[in-house]
Amino acid sequence: MRTPLLRSAAKPLRRKLVGALGAVLLAAAVLTGGTPTALAAASTATASAPPDGDTVASPPGANDWSCRPRAAHPNPVVLVHGTFANRYENWLVLSPLLKSLGYCVFALDYGTVPGITSSGSGLLLPIGGLGPAAESAAQLGRFVDLVRTYTGAAKVDIVGHSQGGMLPNYYVKFLGGAAKVDKLIGLAPSNHGTTLSGIANLAPYLPGVADLIYDACPACRDQVVDSAFNRKLASVPDTVPGVRYTVISTVFDEVVTPYRTQFLSGQGVDNITVQDSCPVDLAEHVLIAVDPTALHHVVNALDPAHATWVGCG
Repeated sequence: MRTPLLRSAAKPLRRKLVGALGAVLLAAAVLTGGTPTALAAASTATASAPPDGDTVASPPGANDWSCRPRAAHPNPVVLVHGTFANRYENWLVLSPLLKSLGYCVFALDYGTVPGITSSGSGLLLPIGGLGPAAESAAQLGRFVDLVRTYTGAAKVDIVGHSQGGMLPNYYVKFLGGAAKVDKLIGLAPSNHGTTLSGIANLAPYLPGVADLIYDACPACRDQVVDSAFNRKLASVPDTVPGVRYTVISTVFDEVVTPYRTQFLSGQGVDNITVQDSCPVDLAEHVLIAVDPTALHHVVNALDPAHATWVGCG
């Protein structure tokens, strides 16, 4: 249940969201040009690589391992990217936003396959989220333990996009994460698998093509409806007592389909569709990770005691 506050109460957050989005658009333009400024930014980001040995650049605001949570935000926030993504590209907007609000923010890469890279940011960063989902969930568990060790926090809050919103649920259910996670927030999470708007249903008729894709991306197979991984995920209730869940979805999702399969059932769940707050919001599966309305819901879910009214932004 959201606390309905005056529209003016949301203005400071909205300014931060707009500012963060503007910054990432500017950064994207600079990085694409491959200028010295871009190379300097890349060097600075890489220098903040976490002590787990990950060399992918951290998004702005993330992986300051000297950060200690304050009373206002006692739980560090762990950001988990989606399939075919990495921490830098996925969290260019949310990471600096949360940092500006006083959170200790951490982001990992998982499920990378050597030799497969992305030029999406102009930095030739590795594509992640490809490996078997169960192995990636275990990798997330190790990262959470690292964050808890460095910060001294008993629990973390997790925000994940797409596969990154589903993996923490597996971690919570089967890998001991329930004792270490306070809030789990998924942006367009593949909680119950996907038909990819029906495309996944064609896989049995195209075995050669499907096998080629699934060999390179085991996580893609794991996220298809009725996969062995999804059957295990569904073998126990959607939620675990003690964890607060928020699912934020968009009616225009073309990847995790039907979009309502993202929602969870059980106690302590808040299922949100961004168009209920902003009917003209056109964010789809990828853009929901930078969408001002969706990210406003994320901020509210992390700090429900100070939630503000969410409109279009």
